[in-house]
Amino acid sequence: MSAENDMIKLYSGRILALAADMPRTARLGSPSASAKKRSPLCGSTVTVDVVLTDGIITDYGQDVKACALGQAAAAVVGAHIVGTTPAQVQQGRDQLFAMLKSDGPAPDAPFDGLEVLQPAKDYKNRHASIMLAFDATLDALEASKATA
Repeated sequence: MSAENDMIKLYSGRILALAADMPRTARLGSPSASAKKRSPLCGSTVTVDVVLTDGIITDYGQDVKACALGQAAAAVVGAHIVGTTPAQVQQGRDQLFAMLKSDGPAPDAPFDGLEVLQPAKDYKNRHASIMLAFDATLDALEASKATA
């Protein structure tokens, strides 16, 4: 398969649709905590705000400046993160990492929509951007513990 066909496969219609219709793109006025992560390789950034109430994420906002792959990952995370626990977020992050790095299966629900990013496992230079939404969220959750 040619490099051009590989790129077409990588940037599928589903990925582009997710990137174009990202939920929760407004920053929160009074978050429990916020965090920003940047991929040094490509310069993509994701800033997230979380509200954590009784161990459950009850609100979430994100500002995403990333490639279509990073945007697609953030769209899936943003669509399904409210109502999850920090442990579920960590599990989703770990499963996404394993899918990209060691050919693991797609993450479990509620983050199973990340399976659309399986073709990106062959593009190691995109992995950091894809991981940003989870990594920023986990940093924000950790920061919320410190302020609780």
